[in-house]
Amino acid sequence: MASKTIFLQAGVIPFRRGERGIEVLLVSSRSGKRWVFPKGLIEAGDTPLFTAEREALEEAGARGTLHPEPLGRYRYRKWGGVCDVEMYAMEVTELMEKWAENAFRVRLWSPLESVPTLLREPVLVPILGKLDQLCR
Repeated sequence: MASKTIFLQAGVIPFRRGERGIEVLLVSSRSGKRWVFPKGLIEAGDTPLFTAEREALEEAGARGTLHPEPLGRYRYRKWGGVCDVEMYAMEVTELMEKWAENAFRVRLWSPLESVPTLLREPVLVPILGKLDQLCR
């Protein structure tokens, strides 16, 4: 049996605390057909935290304070293998007007409790629950 290639990725759930409670920042996928969180491959020599921070800036134009412990991880199939994604929380302190991928990505702030209805990946729901616990 052939072994599947595993691609290590890091992602970020950008959030802010507002009058309406916790809001989460989603970005449109490259195709524009679904809402996702910024994530990307962990490149040689980079840490998961560095990757999460880089992807937040590239895909969402967001900067902020990263929580050092991962909220959780999930896997999905892509590129003929499996992507293993470690997810981090980032409290957003700054949003860029223009960023690396703003030409084809749209941002959406959503109340935390509404986010599961916007995502295609139910495996992220428990990770969102950990964000909720972290923010209390």
